[in-house]
Amino acid sequence: MGNGNPEFMSIGIKENIFSREENLLKAKAANEWDIIIIGGGATGLGSALDAASRGYKTLLLEQADFSSGTSSRSTKLVHGGVRYLAQGNIGLVKEALHERGILLENAPHLVKMRGFVIPAFRWWEKYFYGLGLKIYDWMARGWRLDKTILLSPSEVRGMLPNLRKRKVGGGVLYFDGQFDDARLAINIAQTAVEQGGVLLNYMKVGGLKTTASGRVSGVEVVDQLNGESHTFNGRVVVNAAGVFVDDILKMSNPKRAPLVKASQGIHLVLDKSFLPGSHALMIPATSDGRVLFAVPWQNHLLVGTTDSLVETHSLEPVAREDEIAFILETIQDYLDKKPKREDVLSVFAGLRPLVQPSEEKGTKDISRDHKLERSAPGLLTITGGKWTTYRRMAEDTIDQAVVEGNLEKKPCITETLKIHGYTATPDVRGLSTYGSDAEKIRNLIRETPILGARIHEEYPYLQAQVVWAVKNEMAQTLEDVLARRLGILFVNARAALLMADKVTELMAEILGKDQHWKAQQISAFQSLAQNYLLTPKSTEAKEVVNQ
Repeated sequence: MGNGNPEFMSIGIKENIFSREENLLKAKAANEWDIIIIGGGATGLGSALDAASRGYKTLLLEQADFSSGTSSRSTKLVHGGVRYLAQGNIGLVKEALHERGILLENAPHLVKMRGFVIPAFRWWEKYFYGLGLKIYDWMARGWRLDKTILLSPSEVRGMLPNLRKRKVGGGVLYFDGQFDDARLAINIAQTAVEQGGVLLNYMKVGGLKTTASGRVSGVEVVDQLNGESHTFNGRVVVNAAGVFVDDILKMSNPKRAPLVKASQGIHLVLDKSFLPGSHALMIPATSDGRVLFAVPWQNHLLVGTTDSLVETHSLEPVAREDEIAFILETIQDYLDKKPKREDVLSVFAGLRPLVQPSEEKGTKDISRDHKLERSAPGLLTITGGKWTTYRRMAEDTIDQAVVEGNLEKKPCITETLKIHGYTATPDVRGLSTYGSDAEKIRNLIRETPILGARIHEEYPYLQAQVVWAVKNEMAQTLEDVLARRLGILFVNARAALLMADKVTELMAEILGKDQHWKAQQISAFQSLAQNYLLTPKSTEAKEVVNQ
């Protein structure tokens, strides 16, 4: 076992309600839940927050870590969707712009405004895109960010210094939102628990309970950390499993036709030198019809995304060579200093659950972007959608769950509910994404000064952040910390590998784990990280893994 150092074992909030052990005890003690939610991505977490804040007995179960799938692999944008405007989907854009404003109000420590530049290479493009984006501004109404403006050629060059040296006829500057998706997911989960919900990661649903009449009345689950089985009873079960919703649906009806089709999107992360400055580049029309973004992110440059239909789904999708080539070729066409394959610091893939057409009875289309369905008596399925509209999707879902479970009707309050970490005073001392928790992390350092040391001398992450993630953010594995609590795997996979040993040592000390656990964690993470390296079989990658 670990040394059980009292300094490490005692640090953290004295009464931490966001503890897996405490949540598991509460889950096992309850006879019946009002609402059981399957899936710990944006939609499931939002639904748990909505239900718990209305006062319903709420249980959420996630098969891996919170936001370990699609919800931590986005383009990090909170936006109305410029491409939806071009498609004429006015209702979706208005809804998303409204929700963007709510997120900026309720989670300002994680959601920020970002300026986007569209360069114009034909005389008419500046006016065409400018008009469309002024309409975009107008549609936001009271939630509008800064005003869209037309740019001169010199202004475009100034904002995008590495823009390819060819004739530019000006451009357009507009504003949208940017956020930390994985950290928002954790903060929403914390808020849901603070509101009385019970949330558990690494709890996989393996079956649905049904009554003699065929009504879904609960779930059968297996704890992925120790193999223990549990059964939980619920008046309503909500299937919010993302690309895995069909796996849950087949538990109720094995002959059920698939509801979703997975689409893969990938992102490449580059050094910030490929797009210096604070503005993002938006390419409105690529060869595959998607918008492509190059966005400053954590002092790096995030470029994406693709849209490729895939036949299978998994917790860890892998970027395909044609997707990587497409993004590199597209961005190279716009930059003077051209990124090459060897410049990519990390590549990650995510799967979007796209709703397939259905004519089954009981289906309710809430919007063209997400779908809420009564899949069976006692079972609702919510899928599709986007991060920006997670709160509205959750409201629609819980409204329907109240009807399905014959629950007492209570109003939704999430439109004005502040998310955990909310602060009106941004932290400027390196821990800004923690919001109001930043000072608590600094308190850990005051109590145990060694925690103020960096995990690795070349990167800003502190040992205190690892301790905080384990004791106060329900991190259970090395991947949880390096991928979603710190986010380093998504911006620099080699750097994450260099931090693995130290982070594992810290985690083992806090959790009381032995050498076998540490070896297993490092081995699993090294294998995982290969998916984020473009040259996983190269000598260089092997050398990094073995360091």
